[in-house]
Amino acid sequence: MLDDADRRILRHLQADPAATSAELADRASLNAATCWRRLERLREAGVIRGTRAVIDWRAFGWEVEVSLRLTLDKTQPRAFDDFLAAARQVPEVLEIQTFLGQVDVRLGLIARDMAHYKEIYRDRILTLPHITDVEALMHIARLKHDETLPI
Repeated sequence: MLDDADRRILRHLQADPAATSAELADRASLNAATCWRRLERLREAGVIRGTRAVIDWRAFGWEVEVSLRLTLDKTQPRAFDDFLAAARQVPEVLEIQTFLGQVDVRLGLIARDMAHYKEIYRDRILTLPHITDVEALMHIARLKHDETLPI
């Protein structure tokens, strides 16, 4: 169970993931040793799963972002397993989500340009196993992207 001190630490860690435990302690009004112990406990409990660098793929010339909503042939017993294993092998696929409902899977992928997207779509996506329907949604703008929890 998280208490107020844990929540303060997590709020400040989300705001500045590169902050040292001493900086977090100061911002969360704790002493450094207590803050460090709490951070370790939160990591061991799986509350803090990691710290990462977020790189803007557009800086590397990737200009196209597409969401593909796919329906799979659910009469095939291994449809999901086979599809997911193959989709994980497509390097341009950055995200895979599964759903309950009419849409089974959403793939988030990037491409350098439309010609590159066409190549990915024809050569790598349409060859994935057990697809019965695909709907492509071209991203125009990201209006909100926030992974910060309201804690």
